[in-house]
Amino acid sequence: MSSPKGKHQNPIMGWAARDPSGLLSPFTFSRRTNGDDDITIKILYCGVCHTDLHYIRNDHGITHYPIVPGHEIAGVVTMVGQNVTKFKVGDPAGVGCMVDACNACESCTDDRENDCPDFSRTYGELDLSKPTNHGGYSEYIVVHDRYAVKFPDGLPLDGAAPLLCAGITVYSAMRYYGLDRPGLRVGVVGLGGLGHVAVKFAKAFGMGVAVISTTPSKKEEAVGRLGADEFLISRNAEQMKAAKGTLDGIIDTVSDIHPIAPLIDLLKLRGKLIVVGATDKPFELPIIPLLIGRRLVAGSSIGGMKETQEMVDFAGRHGITADVEVVPMEYINTAMDRLAKGDVKYRFVIDIGNTLKT
Repeated sequence: MSSPKGKHQNPIMGWAARDPSGLLSPFTFSRRTNGDDDITIKILYCGVCHTDLHYIRNDHGITHYPIVPGHEIAGVVTMVGQNVTKFKVGDPAGVGCMVDACNACESCTDDRENDCPDFSRTYGELDLSKPTNHGGYSEYIVVHDRYAVKFPDGLPLDGAAPLLCAGITVYSAMRYYGLDRPGLRVGVVGLGGLGHVAVKFAKAFGMGVAVISTTPSKKEEAVGRLGADEFLISRNAEQMKAAKGTLDGIIDTVSDIHPIAPLIDLLKLRGKLIVVGATDKPFELPIIPLLIGRRLVAGSSIGGMKETQEMVDFAGRHGITADVEVVPMEYINTAMDRLAKGDVKYRFVIDIGNTLKT
């Protein structure tokens, strides 16, 4: 593992959940001192991911309390170790879903640290033999410089923060499965935190985009504002039939159980349905449509650090940010309740720098 595992020495303030009620409140904990290969980032913004909600409420039965959530972290570098060359004090920088890995396995040497069997999450560590990590609902974070990204100048940090989870999730899926070429037609299932960013990246890649949703009222948003070329209501059998066999690929961002067969029917021969929405419920997967035409159903998660840096650089060149509602720290419990109801367009971001009281 790359980061020093010495004593945590510096007390700081954050907000933590202490039990499955998920109620977040002020919490003091410690970060390690800045090591030779580390940078310290003063956190200015932190996105609120649906994963944060699952963890604080122990929806998957794996949470260990107390827990400080947050893995969409954006801020400014305030300290660099003597071996660090990638960053300097004052640089805009961020931390996403992981803060460490073994750096020696096949995945790590291939710049796929996210696939390392020993990678460390930014918060919510499952291996209790490792030190407890706390996330971005806090004053600052100390991290090995390999596990931070440098934001391009001019990219607004509030809108850039969610790119470190939502953005890299959809970007990596498109890149890995070849759904990043001008002229292709791609579908985006769900117009939420991941889906709206997927539309932006797909358009920047030069692809035609069809948004597939259960909500007819989202058509104007998808087509009129985000620039999608087509809007399909997944419950409208006539529309779905007319679009059969028209898509080279689909990015499915929905994080709950939903019918897969109608989506497979939208694929061209050798088309790819990539699932990035996380659910622990099993899908019913029809096999015959996969055999006929060599269609593929696959999954994808975040990318490695090299690809994450590539993603934010791409976002900087194309002016891509998430659509966010910036909220103060003390609003977070209301934000979580709203997030549980789907009442956000499209990502809450906490104004840590101005509203976290120490």
